[in-house]
Amino acid sequence: MNYQIVPMTAAHLDAVADLEKICFPEDPWSRRIFEETLSNENTTSLLALAEDGKVLGYLFFSAVLDEGGVDNIAVAPAARRQGIASALLEEFHRYGREHGLASLFLEVRPSNTGAAALYEKLGYREVGRRKNYYLDPKEDAIMMKLELTTCT
Repeated sequence: MNYQIVPMTAAHLDAVADLEKICFPEDPWSRRIFEETLSNENTTSLLALAEDGKVLGYLFFSAVLDEGGVDNIAVAPAARRQGIASALLEEFHRYGREHGLASLFLEVRPSNTGAAALYEKLGYREVGRRKNYYLDPKEDAIMMKLELTTCT
C-alpha cells in the first residue's frame, strides 16, 4: 500500500472525524475537538494519505518542555498491518529527537493487544495505569513511555 505522511490541514477535518467514528464508535472525538487540536500551537497533527488522497490514519501529539505525548492515533481498519501506525509514530519519534525531548508517552487500553504489542516493539514500556481512564466501555489505560535518550 502506497501512502505518504503529511501535515494535517483544515481540509482534512471531515475525513478525520469520519475515521474517528469508525475506529472509536463508543467515544469518538468530535469534529470540533479535532479542529481545536489542529489549531493548538503545542500540537502536531499528521496524516497518512493514500495516493488518491484518502485519509488512512492520523496522529495528534503534543510537546511540553522535554516530554511529548500522543493525544490520538488511529488507522482505518482496512489499512491496518501495513506499517501506517509505525510510520506515524516514527515521525513522532523523529520530532522528539529533533526538538530535544527526553521521553514520549501514550496510553492504550489493555484490551487493545495489537496496539500494545506495536508500542512495545517500538520501545515503549509500561510505566503505570490510569484507573477507569476509558469510559465506554470502562477500562483502565496502560501508560507507556519511550526514553529517547536510549532510543537509536
